[in-house]
Amino acid sequence: MAWTQVTDYRPSDGSFDSDDGAERARWYCQRLEEGGILFFDGIPFDFPAGDREWLLSQKQSGFKGHKNISYRPSEDVLRGDAADDAEQHRRLQEIMRNYSKQVVRFARQFLAPYADKWKLDFASFRSLEEDGRDLPLHKRNDLMHVDAFPTRPTRGGRILRIFTNINPQRPRVWEVTDGFGPVAKAFAKDAGLMKFADGPGAVASKMFAPLLKTIGVKGADRSAYDRFMLRFHDYLKENSEYQQKWPKTRIEFPPNSSWLVYTDTVPHAVLSGQFALEQTFIIPVSAMVAPRVAPIAILEDLSGKTLSA
Repeated sequence: MAWTQVTDYRPSDGSFDSDDGAERARWYCQRLEEGGILFFDGIPFDFPAGDREWLLSQKQSGFKGHKNISYRPSEDVLRGDAADDAEQHRRLQEIMRNYSKQVVRFARQFLAPYADKWKLDFASFRSLEEDGRDLPLHKRNDLMHVDAFPTRPTRGGRILRIFTNINPQRPRVWEVTDGFGPVAKAFAKDAGLMKFADGPGAVASKMFAPLLKTIGVKGADRSAYDRFMLRFHDYLKENSEYQQKWPKTRIEFPPNSSWLVYTDTVPHAVLSGQFALEQTFIIPVSAMVAPRVAPIAILEDLSGKTLSA
């Protein structure tokens, strides 16, 4: 796992110190695609102090214990706050709307090769303390895993997330292991890769997906890749050998810092932290600068099958 602190980007005008900003943006995209984490010792986009203070003032009780508050930019819809007060709901929606817009503006400049090729996914506010949460095994954040979405298939697109720790005092603590390639080579076949790639279930899914999607069956349009990644997410959390013996690196993201990472590529666990925001982008294979290191390419090499269908 490569950790890179970004020091040559100027948030004030969205430019790089380098004379060739386009090449620098491409280099940062490649670092991410190869399993790196890009770190900013600060917030590289406009996020008013008043918005941060309002979010911090709500505490956990303000959102009645929900895991995440999610915002869907394409619909301008807020989910998970369960606010009794309409004004509180309106204020939260306004903050999340502005946050999402500012992160998109930043990403369009800093990661220019991806600009406008991505699919804008959800944003979220993670108001709860991660340490000590009582969750079912597959929902635990403190177990090493790679991300996969049960309701939003990517068909090989990658899950890029931009995080910001707005906690004014405490870091957000992660552990990470080697990137997707070594982990997939060690465990993918045992997790059932070949069954998903070429089994009867895969064939049936391809045949009936259009019909099932038409009648509203959730997940009917999942590719073999999506189905396997959902299984791999659960398998890694279930695998005690991987959880206990695989070498880990601890990372502490300090207060008011930001970081970018492909969370389907970097196996990670969230050990502690409260008050973080994130915006997710789905980056299609066609937009990548190093498509051969994408998880779908690695899994297709291992299985000898096309997994995007």
